[in-house]
Amino acid sequence: MIDKQKHIEYWINNAEYDIETAKILISKNRIMHGLFFCYLVLEKALKAHVVKKTGEEIPPKSHNLIHLAELAEIELMEEDESFLGMLMKYQSESRYPVNSLQVPSREVTHLYLKKTKILLKWLKEKL
Repeated sequence: MIDKQKHIEYWINNAEYDIETAKILISKNRIMHGLFFCYLVLEKALKAHVVKKTGEEIPPKSHNLIHLAELAEIELMEEDESFLGMLMKYQSESRYPVNSLQVPSREVTHLYLKKTKILLKWLKEKL
């Protein structure tokens, strides 16, 4: 059996590592991969909350950020829920590319990165 707090720390530490990876990728103009890592950051932070809330050693193998937030009983503002929904499109495109998404401008990408950092900080504070 894994210590619950250590498991939570595992997910948060990985989220913090991935935000740094997202920054690097975006700075190197690897926008789609950078946004995929932004998605991963929030998936991992939400999984930390699911572990905290449910006590389960392994959170569900779901890639749906909104579902994970619901499992963790995290109340999201409508703006944040919309952002999570939008970000999930980039994880899907990275896994199963159909070239349906346009690469956002650098300005928009940096706004997405900033929003990801803000949500990560907020989720960490709620732990």
